[in-house]
Amino acid sequence: MSGKQYLKNQLPVVLINLLGMLALALFLIAGDQPIQTVLFILVVWWIVLALSLSAFYFSRNKYLKKLLDMAEQLEERYLLPEIMQAPERADDQVFYRMMKMAEKSMLERIGEVQRERREYKEYIEQWIHEVKTPITAMKLLCENHRSLFFREVLAELEKINQYTEQALYYARSEHAEKDYSVREVNLCDVVHSAIADHKYLLRQSNMTVEIDEIETKVYTDEKWVRFILNQIIGNAIKYCAEQPVLHFEASKTNGKIVLSVSDNGIGIPQSDLPRIFEKGFTGQNGRTGKNSTGIGLYLCKRLCDKLGIGITADSENRGTTIFLSFQMNDFIIGVQG
Repeated sequence: MSGKQYLKNQLPVVLINLLGMLALALFLIAGDQPIQTVLFILVVWWIVLALSLSAFYFSRNKYLKKLLDMAEQLEERYLLPEIMQAPERADDQVFYRMMKMAEKSMLERIGEVQRERREYKEYIEQWIHEVKTPITAMKLLCENHRSLFFREVLAELEKINQYTEQALYYARSEHAEKDYSVREVNLCDVVHSAIADHKYLLRQSNMTVEIDEIETKVYTDEKWVRFILNQIIGNAIKYCAEQPVLHFEASKTNGKIVLSVSDNGIGIPQSDLPRIFEKGFTGQNGRTGKNSTGIGLYLCKRLCDKLGIGITADSENRGTTIFLSFQMNDFIIGVQG
């Protein structure tokens, strides 16, 4: 609360006191009181008024500042009435009751929204699990027929399965920590599993897959890392060029195990590179008929943050490399050594 604004609000009080001082001065002068006495009384009145206004200002300003500090420390600021003391002033009590009413309304609305979100999430998960059954059945039917037509159908089924997985993991990503199963994982096995998930799409795009020696073990959740690799491989297929190549390599750098996934596709413009992990960002490539949703890499970044995995991207004119950095557990490494 600024002093200027406070004085402006107290202007009616000051004007009333000035009128009172004028009336008293006229009354005393009419009673033949010495002018010195009148001036002394007016000066005392003015000093008492100034001290009263100043004391009230500092007291009020301290109280309001305390409320602001408490509000800034809260994540849910609508809960401020729960931690503030009930005020003593009558006008403050009215505002306190209004804040209580607003808090109650907000809590009821938040509860309703959370319930709706939970029900919608449960519906999405149930729908995805149910739709996977006919997808699996169609894959089995197609795999029994080795014609070119059925191989193309299998490639499209892999796309459908990828999109359903994306929707499922998006629904679960908000509370991914409830579905963790961190254990020792062989990166090579996870990479091969992710490649197997795209075998028909890789074959359809004539992509060559190269895997260096990555017999490296990390401690993470295999299922979530496999999904992250699926999104990266899917993007490499979507944005591939002629004679496409997908290369996997692992190395130890600065106490971390870094898995790099490189392709020789159309690459990412330098202007788009800083934003590729933003939700809904499709970039220049996504606006050229690639049907990009801007969700895949966003989910990768979100899940990596929850798993403690670093994810970065690099692209120079042609080709893109995604780096996944896994933390090394010094204690476990020491025991194994």
